[in-house]
Amino acid sequence: MAEFEITREETVSKGRYVIRKDGEEAELTYSITSPVLRIADHTGVPDSFRGTGAGLALVTRLVADARAEGFKIMPLCPFVNAQRKRHPEWADAFSV
Repeated sequence: MAEFEITREETVSKGRYVIRKDGEEAELTYSITSPVLRIADHTGVPDSFRGTGAGLALVTRLVADARAEGFKIMPLCPFVNAQRKRHPEWADAFSV
């Protein structure tokens, strides 16, 4: 998997992880429902990022932050849910 610079942007109720390259953005958005729960609701990866591992990098960062900060992830986003199923070692970070 390639190394990406991932930026986290957060407001009181929403947040997103972003990878920027050549004027385009890959993002994973989430809603903050409580101090201990984030709902991953969308992952958007432009065609220029396809095959680079950007989507997986975004989910990996979300999982790392969930573990470090003590919140659980509810994977409403189909991509995040698919990655959860492919990575059983992440089970502790999810609320399903």
